[in-house]
Amino acid sequence: MAYWLVKSEPKVYGWDEFEQEKKTSWDGIRNYAARLNLRAMKKKDKCFFYHSNEGLSIVGICEVSKEQYPDPTTKDDRWISVELKALKKLKNPVSLANIKNNPLLEKMTLLKISRLSVQPITEKEWQIVIQMSGE
Repeated sequence: MAYWLVKSEPKVYGWDEFEQEKKTSWDGIRNYAARLNLRAMKKKDKCFFYHSNEGLSIVGICEVSKEQYPDPTTKDDRWISVELKALKKLKNPVSLANIKNNPLLEKMTLLKISRLSVQPITEKEWQIVIQMSGE
């Protein structure tokens, strides 16, 4: 199993809406590096759900429920989507500031390539963030 972080602005598509819908197509991605990450995602991989631009926190956990398929928001077959299923809201969101202040997370992609909307997370980073959230 692999671990990922997906980002969304809460005003565009926030955790509460995702949790209510229970699953969603993670589509509309138009970045080549993010597309490579979408292609690498496998069913049952776990993802952190990150609120970007506002909130700046990891707020929930989801998992890949369907592997890559054509992005339904475009006719251009170069772009793909995955389906994500909401699992749980974190007890305590883990803020970007707290991530930056943790030396064990200094190599996290979120800090190195902050604009990337779909990012890999190492198992060690996953466990540290889970611990920081109080789960």
